Amino acid sequence: MTATTSSQAVMSQAAPSPAAASSRESRRPVGTVHIKDPSPLNWLFITWNTVEEPVRTDAEGHIVPAVLTDFRWLEGGRTLEIDVRQGIEFQDGEPLTAHYVKRAFDEVQRWQVPHPPGTYLNFDPAAAAQVVDEYLLRIHFPRPDGLAMAKFRGLHVMSSAFWDRLGFGYDRTSSGEGHW
Repeated sequence: MTATTSSQAVMSQAAPSPAAASSRESRRPVGTVHIKDPSPLNWLFITWNTVEEPVRTDAEGHIVPAVLTDFRWLEGGRTLEIDVRQGIEFQDGEPLTAHYVKRAFDEVQRWQVPHPPGTYLNFDPAAAAQVVDEYLLRIHFPRPDGLAMAKFRGLHVMSSAFWDRLGFGYDRTSSGEGHW
């Protein structure tokens, strides 16, 4: 998905000349692009464009499925059962399964400060995830959590390579504030 600003959208309405179109065809990207962005928000854009979350929000702010395809509340709202979307692969070819969603949940749960900007995004420390099968996950809460689905917007589902090699730096800081 490519985002355009209003000025880009206006500029794109003009038809390119045949020479410009031919030149563009000869400059198709090849290889790897390396980007250096000094913005302190760069980590946010990289994370949200290279990983997945269980849910996203639509243009009206409604929670919509991303990694999950459906969910159900069981046990009076204390257990959340999640159907994980099939057919998703990480950049390294690993298939995304319920095990990866559980690992993301477990990794965040062990941080002392998972979401420092807003502790309302933290799950109850006593909540626990259970893989039922390859594409079914249950999360057990000690009490109903009405914000659980919104909290999943900030749960980053990563490949095992990410967690095994880099993580978010919590071994040093006990926080999700990054490895820098």
